[in-house]
Amino acid sequence: MTDVTPWLELGTAAAGAGGLGYAKVRAPRVYWSLVGLPVTWGRFTWTYGSTMEVCGLTVQPSRLRAFMTRTVGHREVRPVPPKVRRVRGTSTGLLVTLRLPAGLEPADVAASSQRLRHAFGVQSVTVSETKPGYVELRMTGYDVLRRVRMPRTAKPRDLVVPVALREDGSVFVRDYRKAPMSLTLGATLSGKSMYQRNLIKGLAQLPVGLVGIDCKRGVEQSRYAARLSALATDPQSAGLLLDALVREMEERFDLLALHGASDLWDLPDDVRPVPLVVLIDEIAELFLVTSKKDEAARDHTVMQLVRLGQMARAIGIYLEVCGQRFGSDLGRGATALRAQLTGRVVHRVNDKQTAEMGLGDIAPDAVSAVTAIRADRPGVAVAGDTSGGWSRIRTPEITPDEAAAVCREHAHLTPELAFLDPFRPVVRSTPAKAPALVIPEPVTK
Repeated sequence: MTDVTPWLELGTAAAGAGGLGYAKVRAPRVYWSLVGLPVTWGRFTWTYGSTMEVCGLTVQPSRLRAFMTRTVGHREVRPVPPKVRRVRGTSTGLLVTLRLPAGLEPADVAASSQRLRHAFGVQSVTVSETKPGYVELRMTGYDVLRRVRMPRTAKPRDLVVPVALREDGSVFVRDYRKAPMSLTLGATLSGKSMYQRNLIKGLAQLPVGLVGIDCKRGVEQSRYAARLSALATDPQSAGLLLDALVREMEERFDLLALHGASDLWDLPDDVRPVPLVVLIDEIAELFLVTSKKDEAARDHTVMQLVRLGQMARAIGIYLEVCGQRFGSDLGRGATALRAQLTGRVVHRVNDKQTAEMGLGDIAPDAVSAVTAIRADRPGVAVAGDTSGGWSRIRTPEITPDEAAAVCREHAHLTPELAFLDPFRPVVRSTPAKAPALVIPEPVTK
């Protein structure tokens, strides 16, 4: 009888290899945990010293250390790399804490991140300073942004809205307490609208007022009318709405002065006004005019926007500005308004100048990352802030109907604000489908 044991062993090995190959494509977290993490950890351990030396991340040892190495250890004096303090594996990569020797700074390690990425065979390497003298290397083992899946624990709370996933596997959140004003840029079909849908979906679940300005006749934001406290669909109504917001801002400042508070959150709960988020879609429409007689109204509208950007944070009014371009070519006041928008998210753009408009003044190193975004990856963007840090992100896919359904579900959270009543959108019910036309069969005698 033929021994089938070798065939069973061969079949088992082939099935295991096929299972790992399937997991690498369909379940990259499982593949990384089983194969990628041990291999990368071993490669890092065995090649760390030589890799740091080749990348120029070593310094000459002190005289005392060199003397002890030669005379006591009888070893060759070699350059000193950063000391590895901690190595920890995660579901998406590897976290390494390094103690920098004298003469190295975090910028030196960050400048060699691409070299380290190829040396250790990982998807990306992000460098962040944890405390003076220490940096953390966050290595991502696989392309987390290929299929975005937000963690189940990522829920909106306390004006913090999770909207995307970073390339290192962490969640990118829109925190209105830390970055009250934000600018989102991107070309057509770059995923800019998808980012806005995720943001609106999260905001709709919070006790805040949502104010929409969509000068494209409301084609984007009108579907969220059930959760909007106000909606302007043309430049004229947008100007009137901004005037009402500025008046509300002045009244809230009077309220702060009455209670001796410097911030909305210092007020007692029973008198604290509801926070407002102003969502502006396609900001360029507020700057464009068709005739010279409209320039005065345009300048007034822009001035009101700049005033809100400069002062409205303290009284809980936040701006979320979105557009394809945002520069001085739009007109007077554009640069002054952009300077107030501390949060920046830039998707794929059509030219380098647009990337510089969004990130050149806060994170110049991120401009090249924006221009490298591929057209077949909508939703990928570069997020930066005034600290100079930046990261690649990608928003999960969500349809307009899904975001609108969340708005209808949480319509009861829409605050009743008297000063916004003239701008309250009309919620239209979904029209019922017309009955199908039935043609009766001819009656035969």
